[in-house]
Amino acid sequence: MKSSRKNRQTKSTLRQRHAQATAEQIVATARTLFLEQGYTGTTIESIADRAGVADSTVYAVFGSKRGILRAIRSAWHERSQIRDVTLGDPGNARPEERREQLAQATRRQWETGSEVLAIYNGAAAADPEAAAELSAALEGRRKSMENFALSLEPHLRSGLDTARAAAILQVLCMPEGFNELVRRSGW
Repeated sequence: MKSSRKNRQTKSTLRQRHAQATAEQIVATARTLFLEQGYTGTTIESIADRAGVADSTVYAVFGSKRGILRAIRSAWHERSQIRDVTLGDPGNARPEERREQLAQATRRQWETGSEVLAIYNGAAAADPEAAAELSAALEGRRKSMENFALSLEPHLRSGLDTARAAAILQVLCMPEGFNELVRRSGW
């Protein structure tokens, strides 16, 4: 009995790994196609075909192109770790360390996914629900910068309140700032 349970657990783990690999393949394929053909020009069928899976698999895993779009954004946030920095517990990190963590996470965010924003903007132009998701994501970004600024409140210079500090952080962490300072100016 223990042996068959162990085999079922192993099979389940293998199935889970296979399912995860399939989902990652679909996401990577969709990301490429969205960049090549645009969000509206890419079909579920073309994603499935290029990923080497059935259309029904894509629908079963993600439900829709917007579901894939959300998975692309989620994978991007995981790679950059921006949410961990802005929303996570600062622990015993000094303010200087926290600012450095934010700078590094922002750099990773725009190095690994500036095209994600281009994909979302294209989707938002054609799909009102994608536009609403993008708007909510940008609002969440503002809130996370407010949270980060609040964590630094005792260390802000005199006269700088958290709302103003959050606005400054928001501007400094925008993709346009990254492009200007890092890509164009070589920082």
